[in-house]
Amino acid sequence: MNNRDHTAIIETIQAWARELGFQDIGFTGVNLHEHEAYLEKWLQAGYHGTMDWMDRHGSKRSRPSELVPGTCTVISCRMDYLPEAADAWEILEHSGKGFVSRYALGRDYHKLIRSRLAKLAERIRDELASGTFRAFVDSAPVLERAIAEKSGLGWIAKNTMLINESAGSYFFLGEIYTDIPFMPSDPKEEKHCGSCSACMVACPTEAFVAPFVLDARRCISYLTIEHKGSIDEALRPKMGNRIYGCDDCQLVCPWNKFATTSPEPDFAPREGLDQADLITLFAWTEKEFEDRLQGSPIRRIGHERWLRNIAVALGNAETTQEIVNALRSKQDTSSPLVKEHIAWALNQHGY
Repeated sequence: MNNRDHTAIIETIQAWARELGFQDIGFTGVNLHEHEAYLEKWLQAGYHGTMDWMDRHGSKRSRPSELVPGTCTVISCRMDYLPEAADAWEILEHSGKGFVSRYALGRDYHKLIRSRLAKLAERIRDELASGTFRAFVDSAPVLERAIAEKSGLGWIAKNTMLINESAGSYFFLGEIYTDIPFMPSDPKEEKHCGSCSACMVACPTEAFVAPFVLDARRCISYLTIEHKGSIDEALRPKMGNRIYGCDDCQLVCPWNKFATTSPEPDFAPREGLDQADLITLFAWTEKEFEDRLQGSPIRRIGHERWLRNIAVALGNAETTQEIVNALRSKQDTSSPLVKEHIAWALNQHGY
């Protein structure tokens, strides 16, 4: 393929990606050695907590050609997810409401993006009449932000999120591994955080041990989603009413003034999760939890951790008899994990 043909196919692929709902797309090779060194140092420090899967696959995460033999190019795609929803700050300031990370208010993004990536890969394969393609969306050991940075989609910021200068950070990433040697995009080599440390200052649990370094063990997203056991008592009061994920480091980021609302209807809030009452959510039975959150990313944490998280939030809420009654209503019937957090919450209210 000569340069003229290559430029033409790249422009065609970019147009197809936009048609499929992606806002941006880039191409990179498979050399992620710099990011591999960072990952190894981060894992050695134990910052991944109980996320054993982070190092279970060895170097496959940072070496695409080991994960999918023959890979020489990774195509990185970005899809905005910010939904029309109740104001995040207003919910965070209302202790009787439960805050859910904006990305999780609607349907699970995995299937939607993977399906779109598969369609894009199929179009490329048909156009070139050759090549192998594998699409990933959080479904394999992939350094998605490192790949996106090298693909020119943004820079990895002090809060470890990927930031795009024209779209902020409210977007999902997906990748296509291929053996087609596309010319790489210009990587994003400069980080535009400057002297700003708003994200680090805003973190409720002080999870950023240094710029660009997150101790996941203190991160509310990790505690409410990935962590399966008891939440550290010292961190519980700092969690406020955040019951699934945390967006604080994105909410204060100046670059998110450029974020735009996603046109995808699947990302719109479901079950009133953008402004739901804690007591109402706490009352859901396991069946209600499973039924109401069918197709939601929240469903994967299970009903037990859902109750654990809400118990902590109820413990941090302004004391009312209704909240005390709600906590007591599950005191005898819950699992030991949930009982522990209910007892803590009741103690917070003087009971």
